[in-house]
This record gives sequence, C-alpha cells and structure tokens, in this order.
Amino acid sequence: MKRIALPERPDWREQAKSVGFGFHEMYGEPYWVDNAAYLFNYEQIEEDIEAPSQELHEMCMDLVADVVTSEESLEKLQIPDEMRDAVRQSWLRGDRHLYGRFDLAYMGEGPAKLLEYNADTPTSIFESAYFQYDWLTDQIAAGTLPEDADQFNSLQECLVEAFRQFPSEGVFHFSTLLDNEEDRGTTAYLMDCAIQAGHQVELIDIRDIGVDRAGRFTDLQNRLIERCFKLYPWEVMFKEPFSVHLPTAGSVFVEPLWKSILSNKGILPLLWERHPGHPNLLPSYFADDPQAQNLADYVRKPLFSREGESVSLFEDQQLVVENPGIYGAEGYVVQALAPLFDVDDVHAILGSWIVGDVACGLSIREDESRITTNLSRFVPHLVVD
Repeated sequence: MKRIALPERPDWREQAKSVGFGFHEMYGEPYWVDNAAYLFNYEQIEEDIEAPSQELHEMCMDLVADVVTSEESLEKLQIPDEMRDAVRQSWLRGDRHLYGRFDLAYMGEGPAKLLEYNADTPTSIFESAYFQYDWLTDQIAAGTLPEDADQFNSLQECLVEAFRQFPSEGVFHFSTLLDNEEDRGTTAYLMDCAIQAGHQVELIDIRDIGVDRAGRFTDLQNRLIERCFKLYPWEVMFKEPFSVHLPTAGSVFVEPLWKSILSNKGILPLLWERHPGHPNLLPSYFADDPQAQNLADYVRKPLFSREGESVSLFEDQQLVVENPGIYGAEGYVVQALAPLFDVDDVHAILGSWIVGDVACGLSIREDESRITTNLSRFVPHLVVD
C-alpha cells in the first residue's frame, strides 16, 4: 500500500460538474483529490480487505439475529422502547437492505481493523462507485497508468443488481434533506441505479412526507409511499413526530428498521463480546463497563454520531485529539486505538463497501487529523500486481 502522486486531469472539475458532483469542494475546502492515489496489490485487496469485510458483514448479520431477541441488548443500544417490536418484526420479516460501509484501519499488511460500520446512511457511494472509476479509465487512456491497472470496484453493478431484487411495481420513492448538496447528490445517484434496474422513481424531501388518515405515508401528490429509500438516520427518525406510525408502516423504508441496530456504534462492544480476540476487531466496551478502564490508548465514540463529531482520542488515558459535536447524550463506547496508514502526517482510513450481502468496493478518506470528518478528502485507489 502506497500513496502515489499522479498528474491531475485538466478537465476533472468540468467533468464533476457535468455529472452532478458539485460537492467535490465543500465549504471552500477540496474534497476530491485528483492528483494522487492509493496503490494496492491483489493480495492486499483479496486477503486483507475483501475477505475480512465479507466475514465482518456476516458476523454483523448474526449479531442482529441475537440482538432483536434481547431486551438487554436493545436497551444498551438505546433503541426506543416503542420501536423495539417494529425493529424486531422488520428483521423477522426479512426486510431487504441495500448497502453499507465498513471503516477500516489498515497499514498495508496485517489484519485490517474494524473502526465502525456505517450501515444506515453511508455517503461517498457516488464518488466510490462512479467518479473514481472514471478517474481510473481517464488515467489509463492518458497513458499515466498501465492498461492492466484495476480497482476493487464493482459497486455500480452490484447496486443495480440489488435494486432488481426489490419489487418493481409502483413508484420507488427516494428521500433526503434536499438542501444538503452531498446528500442530494448521493440520493440522485442511487435513483439512477434504481432506474437502471427497471424502477419508476420519485424524489421527495423527507420533510414533505405526509401521513394519511390510515397512518400510511404519502407523497406530495397524496400517493401512497410503498417503498422509500431514505438517506436519513434512524435514530433521528425515531424522534420525529411521524415516528408513531413506523410500527404499523411495514417494510416501507430502505434501509429497513433493523438497520438501526447495525448503524449503532454499540455493536462494537457487542461484536467484541461475541468474538473476543478476532483479528479484525479491536477491544471495545460500553463506556460504563469496568473493563473499559483497562485501555490506555483508546477512542471514545458516541453511540450515535455522524462525520466524526463528538469523537475523542486518548493516549495513556490522556486526551490528545477531539472533534467537538452535538452527540453523546445516549452514551458512549470506547475502542482500543488503532494506528492509521500515515504518509507525511496525512492519515488514511479505508471504506470497504457491502452491497446486499457482498463486499464489492473500496474508498479512501484522508486527513491531517486522526479523526475522519465531513471535510476529510476522498482519494481514488488502484490495484496493480
């Protein structure tokens, strides 16, 4: 694993604009990096990233089967009392899920370590699946990269196939906060994948979803919403006034209700409890567990947070880095600190994508900070033997 410098494509900004990637720069800071890449060989991809990601996903699915039958575990994860039966029924019904992203610490050798599972509202799927593949083909065409250069990236094909597994009758709604450019762009890309899979689609701001007299969700044309992808966290939806209708809504939303378990950082201690010493896991505990005091170097994370907010790093039990935020009221977990790939004080984490139940893609985020945030840069990758 290496970080290499490459010529920047002269027209990449125009390309980004033409395909709706307006958030290649955010808040005046660069997000997409066009003049560098992370280089892997096939053994690193297949043995150190793909295979462990597949195993981790299967471990997570087994965990859900245990958690939905355990009031104690649901309490630890702060799933609201009034939503627990709906979450349980969602799992027992087999409500279909779409995608997620493991964040991994990886140094180029040795086992990758799970940092967290973004299982409900992972962004960066467009730039992972589409824009970094365009970067690869352009660099090959320009002669900058060899013709046999590859990526661990079958994301778009897998997304289209995953959407084919959903019933095609009726309208497949897609919803997010439309005034957020990144979330809107991500949702629009997933809509396009659904169209390729044969669905009729409709975009709606999540704030515009209504409820009819029977307690069913409706769109602005008063059409019944039978299926809706939502780029909106379950833990936030549970607090919305319309959440009282979720227990009777059935399998409307994608991601399904049971994904509220896997999108919770409380799964980290639960996985460690079930698989102590697993090579791809880090020792992790709920913050009030006495065993947490045995960790000298660790990360404290809220059960719910986004983009690294309210995360703190400790060395020798002393605070060394923190990212302020609004999260933490529901509690924290602590996780042993893992070293990140580091080049010239730039730290990189790997995003390993799961679509359906298949590990099928890779993305890289980097930052001068050891805490990845919404402004951490996206850098493409390539695989060469």
